[in-house]
Amino acid sequence: MNNVTEQFAGINKAGYDNAVRFATFSLEKAEHLAKFNFQAAKAALEQGVQSAGVVGGIKEVKEFAAVNTKLSEAGMQQALGYTRGLYEIASQGQAEFTTLADDAWARYTNRVSAWIETAANNAPAGSEVAVKALKSTVAATNAAYEQLSKATQQIVSLADATVRAAIANAAKAAPTTKGSKAS
Repeated sequence: MNNVTEQFAGINKAGYDNAVRFATFSLEKAEHLAKFNFQAAKAALEQGVQSAGVVGGIKEVKEFAAVNTKLSEAGMQQALGYTRGLYEIASQGQAEFTTLADDAWARYTNRVSAWIETAANNAPAGSEVAVKALKSTVAATNAAYEQLSKATQQIVSLADATVRAAIANAAKAAPTTKGSKAS
């Protein structure tokens, strides 16, 4: 009977370990996002300083329209770059989180199944119905998780395609400074 208790303690420890893994993962992703946002803010500040210098150097009114167009285009390109980078971080994080969650679920269900088998082998006579019900519950829970996982993957794939298409369309619609003339 001690083996059943040890297995149950192992299941609890695995749950704790998974919680630590998820917390560590979350902190790493938050750190990555903070660094990305810091770099984006730094680039925006540099772009603002450069733009102010360009605007400050305008001597004729007709130059203002050309400079304004160039600066608007540069801002749009910077915003698109930020959006792409942010989406990549989120997409990568989601994929890693899914892998982590699937791994944690597989480990958990394997441990629970082993615990049920050990408990069933040590169970008193007449408890077969309860053991079968417990095994059935675990099997149904696994099937539900698999269905949820498949549905989630389909939603993520659709969302990924939609966001990538939107970013690509925005990039196509945004004018580039290469085609502009600064008279």
